[in-house]
Amino acid sequence: MGEIVVLRHGQTEWSRDGKHTGLTDVPLLPEGEQQAREVREALAGRTFVEVRVSPRQRARRTAELAGLDATAVDDDLVEVDYGGYEGRTTAEISDELGREWSVWRDGTVPGDSPGETLAAVGARVDRVLDRVRARLGDGDVALVAHGHVLRILTARWLGLAPEAGALFALPAGSYGVLGHEHRRPVLTAWAPR
Repeated sequence: MGEIVVLRHGQTEWSRDGKHTGLTDVPLLPEGEQQAREVREALAGRTFVEVRVSPRQRARRTAELAGLDATAVDDDLVEVDYGGYEGRTTAEISDELGREWSVWRDGTVPGDSPGETLAAVGARVDRVLDRVRARLGDGDVALVAHGHVLRILTARWLGLAPEAGALFALPAGSYGVLGHEHRRPVLTAWAPR
């Protein structure tokens, strides 16, 4: 049975600065490109039967530099739509609200876009998992996307609620491996450096 490698795009200016980056299509920084090249070395021994990539340039470029030839661009792998919190840091949002804010507990608000609930993101990643499960009998699958969406996907792989994605920090340019033990979904590796 194959494994799923979930790869977060490399560093961007906004990820470096802690800004929530959902719909805004920002490029990788040079250090983000280097992170992707390092992942290429780490994954060199794997063969992927399918590589699904978010349509955002930061994910597509990460896949390219990591040596992963996309077999599908998957809109269900886009990052959470942060709505009115797009481009803002957790500290800025918390200051405005006068209390600590967390996307995992408090969600998003409408802005230039409507924002998105974690349940809606969970439904999107469930569709991704349904598509790739069928391929795992043939080998490994790679998913190249964004921090929060991949954390939610990991939670759903493990049978947890989308909010449990809070437990799986995934720094820019890092990856995790989702597999099986005794036919049960498990976390095989996480954010190796």
